Amino acid sequence: MIPIAEARRHVLSSCAVLEPRDEASGAAEGCVLAETVRAAEPVPPFTNSAMDGYALRAADTRSSPTRLKVIGTVMAGDDGTVTVAPGQSVRIMTGAPLPPGADAVCMVERTRVDEQGTVVVIEDVLEPGTNVRSAGEDIAAGSDVFAPGTLLGPARIGVLASLGIESVLVHPRPRVGVLSTGDELVTEAGPLPRGKIRDANRPALLGQLRRDGFGTVDLGIVGDEEADLVTCLEDARSRCDAVVASGGVSVGDRDLMKAVLEKLGGDAMRSMQVAVKPAKPFAFGLLDATRVPAFGLPGNPVSSLISYELFVRPALRSMAGHRTLDRPRLSAIAACDLPRRPDGKLHLLRVVAHTDGDGSLRVRPSGGQGSHMLRAMADANALALLPDGDGVRAGRHVEILLLDGDELVRAAEVAW
Repeated sequence: MIPIAEARRHVLSSCAVLEPRDEASGAAEGCVLAETVRAAEPVPPFTNSAMDGYALRAADTRSSPTRLKVIGTVMAGDDGTVTVAPGQSVRIMTGAPLPPGADAVCMVERTRVDEQGTVVVIEDVLEPGTNVRSAGEDIAAGSDVFAPGTLLGPARIGVLASLGIESVLVHPRPRVGVLSTGDELVTEAGPLPRGKIRDANRPALLGQLRRDGFGTVDLGIVGDEEADLVTCLEDARSRCDAVVASGGVSVGDRDLMKAVLEKLGGDAMRSMQVAVKPAKPFAFGLLDATRVPAFGLPGNPVSSLISYELFVRPALRSMAGHRTLDRPRLSAIAACDLPRRPDGKLHLLRVVAHTDGDGSLRVRPSGGQGSHMLRAMADANALALLPDGDGVRAGRHVEILLLDGDELVRAAEVAW
């Protein structure tokens, strides 16, 4: 067996970052920038009001209350060309340009207007700049806004829009082909023939890839025929940035995936027994001259998903230009005993994590821990990392890999 860290180093050192390409800014959410974004204009583009109220000269409010003549109204979208002289004010709406001569805005709640609407009483003493948004206050023209390596989330997409940037250079999201292998697999509903099982790995992996923001190609199920596997992978490498296959990487007589990957990948392909439970068998390499990464995952559904978390997801994020490759690791308290036996491997227990009344993070097993027991994986929102030994006693701290932050929030709302 080899340590997880060694297997990860081999994988990550082989997966090159995808070449950048231009992407429409509105479609680049979740992508990583490959260029510096600079502001060609200021944001806000002009000095404007932060409140509905009255634009005025702050010096006119030195004695409160102050009576000022109302000489007009400026709405959002107006050019705001009316000029405010001493003793005057302008009715103004939020976002409207601050009129020349004015240097402050009194919010409407601190004013009173006569019946004709021609005189306003200002009840506050204001300083210059009160309730005013200056041009370039958020972003100065010519400034660097985002650096290469920045992940474009919703707010950053909004910043690009505010600057009028229609496209950006980003690392594309990898397009990943997924297949399941094995003569025992079927997809049809209805009674199962004896000896057959329904394919859960491929739908689960496709769903996880989509959730993680990667493109997907469904390569279907391939039986235990070497020629069929070769044909499938040769086709996949021409239209995918990476390929993920489950099944056929252990030591059984019909575990052909290892042999096929070695045939297509040559010396670059490596079969491993990783010191982890579940997900010990793992194969990885590059398909021929295309250098397309190929991941061979175990056939047991829990092992397949955990192998994805340990090796596939970090590699794909690296290809997409991400700097942070793994999910968050947190310290939690075991709500009950988390036993295990010494065997030289890291054990990953499927657990439910939630915060209790004092804000501490606690975990308990989500169900059975067999590598075939997908229900417990489905109910888990974290993996507890148990190093070699006898496990963790109730009340002691344990490191967890957080799989689903949304589920953590939901778990906090459910009584134990």
